[in-house]
Amino acid sequence: MAIAFTYFFRDMQTLEMIRDYVIPELRSRRYIHIWDAGCAMGPEPYSLAIVLRENMGMTFRNVKIHATDIDNSNLFGDIIKKGIYPREMVQRIPEPIFNKYFSPADEPDHFRISDEIRRSVEFTKNDLLNLKPIRTGLNLILCKNVLLHFKEEERIEVLKMFHDSLEGGYFATEQTQKIPLEMQEYFEPVVANAQLYRKVG
Repeated sequence: MAIAFTYFFRDMQTLEMIRDYVIPELRSRRYIHIWDAGCAMGPEPYSLAIVLRENMGMTFRNVKIHATDIDNSNLFGDIIKKGIYPREMVQRIPEPIFNKYFSPADEPDHFRISDEIRRSVEFTKNDLLNLKPIRTGLNLILCKNVLLHFKEEERIEVLKMFHDSLEGGYFATEQTQKIPLEMQEYFEPVVANAQLYRKVG
């Protein structure tokens, strides 16, 4: 199941944890690969890209966010490539950030994200239950509002795939999603009471 509607900067807690705990480590890497698994129409990976750009400076040019979704509508890829969103999806963005990274689009009440941010995000259709990672050597995997739709055994298999896809690195999920007991030896929490984990092993 794909959740289509979302908006920019929806989960500030996760973005702030990535800013505080993940970005300091990423700055030293030559190439940075991030997988946003379940990206819907793109506000989540683009929000992450903006946070990375704001906190990484020129190192941001080394970032590639691999955004994937099962996308039964076959619309997400085109929307993400164009990077144009209606006002209701961007209205929660802090004004200085909005003014820096968005400009009016041709369609009334729609706004286009900057070329620099758009170039950092690449969309691919992907069904997580096929257990085929987008690539290996990942530094961060973000997967929110997806695992809760899976059966417990499916969640475990997907999390094992995530673990194998990470090169060291981190895994972030929604605050309501707990790591199954069977997976606690694979991931350790970075912060108490928050769903940011570091790969073990």
